[in-house]
Amino acid sequence: MARLDPYTLQMQITRMFEQGQSFFATTRVQDWLRERNEDPADYDILFHQQPAPPGSGLVMVVEIELRRRDGQPVDAWLQEEVNRHG
Repeated sequence: MARLDPYTLQMQITRMFEQGQSFFATTRVQDWLRERNEDPADYDILFHQQPAPPGSGLVMVVEIELRRRDGQPVDAWLQEEVNRHG
């Protein structure tokens, strides 16, 4: 049975940035990719800080962008899942 995590990856990354631990964010996304049987070496991982939506209780949200290093498009489901909002 898969481990159920109450926090989305995007929420975890946003908290890392808020707590000054953004250095570890790339490693966390690489681990997330491995859990989905993707090779992290195939991707460039970029982070974009944006203002949080009104009423969310957050100041900012970090959007995660995946880019394939071979120039192919990233699967849409993977890009959506990496930024899923709970």
